Amino acid sequence: MDFILFTIEALAIFASAYAGLIKAKRLDMDFVGLTTAAMATAFGGGTLRDILLDRSPLFWIEHYYYPVIVFAISGVSLILFRFNKELFRRRVLLIIDALGLGLYSAVGVGIALQLDTPVFPAVLIGVITATAGGVLRDILLNEVPEVFLKTTQLYVTCSFIGCWTYIGMVSFGIAHVPGLIVCILVTFITRVLAVKLDLSLPF
Repeated sequence: MDFILFTIEALAIFASAYAGLIKAKRLDMDFVGLTTAAMATAFGGGTLRDILLDRSPLFWIEHYYYPVIVFAISGVSLILFRFNKELFRRRVLLIIDALGLGLYSAVGVGIALQLDTPVFPAVLIGVITATAGGVLRDILLNEVPEVFLKTTQLYVTCSFIGCWTYIGMVSFGIAHVPGLIVCILVTFITRVLAVKLDLSLPF
């Protein structure tokens, strides 16, 4: 289980970092801006999760090579973005961001349950892990966080649904690994559909 969560978290970091890079690039930011957005998106939610669960050291300090890799990805991406504008189109951002949302939802709720967190707080931890990085990124980029806007298609809700799907599967005796995979898929698919169908909360 620990290895599965570690793998999902590593994938979540890379996906979230790239989503942050795309967002910063679309705002025409320099290397410092790109790196800041990547770091905030990749580590913001997981940091808040670790603080709430009293996990020490923070995951990106324990695995100190994560920030190094994100820093390197930022440099490489800056070069790639100059030669291929398709890499930071809105469609690419949607897919990468939805993937990061699903991955971080799964690892957040998975770690919370592993530490015997009650069910509802565990779901909230999963949602926070998945969304807080994007909120922090938008604040640092001097924007109102997209997840708080009425015009934004379902985002937090997708993570919430995915986390409850995992909880439900585990409650019915299904193994954690299939539950985590389904959590990722459900969150990813609902987010993509929400954007494609322009679904948002009615209030």
